[in-house]
Amino acid sequence: MAERTVQLVLHYDGAGFSGWQRQPGQRTVQSVLEEALGRLCATPVSALGSGRTDAGVHARGQAVGVRVPERWRGDVQQLRRALNAVLPSDVWVARAAEMRQEFHARYSAVSRRYSYYVGTDDEAHSPFRGRYELAFGQPLSRGALDAAAAHLEGDHCFRGFAVLGTAPAEDDHRCRVTEARWRERPGGLVFEIEANRFLHHMVRFLVGTMLDVASGRRPLDDVPRLLASSDNSEVSAPAAPHALFLDRVTYPSELYLEAP
Repeated sequence: MAERTVQLVLHYDGAGFSGWQRQPGQRTVQSVLEEALGRLCATPVSALGSGRTDAGVHARGQAVGVRVPERWRGDVQQLRRALNAVLPSDVWVARAAEMRQEFHARYSAVSRRYSYYVGTDDEAHSPFRGRYELAFGQPLSRGALDAAAAHLEGDHCFRGFAVLGTAPAEDDHRCRVTEARWRERPGGLVFEIEANRFLHHMVRFLVGTMLDVASGRRPLDDVPRLLASSDNSEVSAPAAPHALFLDRVTYPSELYLEAP
């Protein structure tokens, strides 16, 4: 059967999912999307994400590669509308684009961008905000946050900020971080980071460690020391997943059949 290669860009609220990847007996984003695709295409369709998000983590830019029957050729916006008509309310297809056959959602990506939201005012405990940001009730040194983030940019081994065993032993655990910064927003702060790849729990370990530094629980020197570490035995506990968003995945423009 002739097929077309399509990239879907998803928004989803991670609170009701056990992460991205399909798991027996669990509600996951991948399984919900594949069920909807199967209904529309009348055949099983695999959905390959740009990467896995953990249980509770949200996305407004998760890129997914699918191969759909030829009849959807040139009408991917109709596919998008049809998917949004059958998907549950906590998943939404924001964009759809027809791609070249060699497109691979994971391996073709040149960068990924995440953001982590920290609430520093009392209203951060409101149920309307607490679902999507970490209410942090202790004073934070903005200077310490900025200094810690500055250590992250560049090409580093992030073994000290990753779950042990989630990458092959022969993997060098190196990531090239092109941007890492904290910025102020109404009611708190947001940490933004972009890199060519991310390791399991990496952003949450980074945020947890930087918050410990900025609240005086550990010294700033621990950040470069952890970047040189061969394991994660001394990293801070990972920050909670519910305040983390996958914002964007970037691909070479030549992979799109039409300009993205």
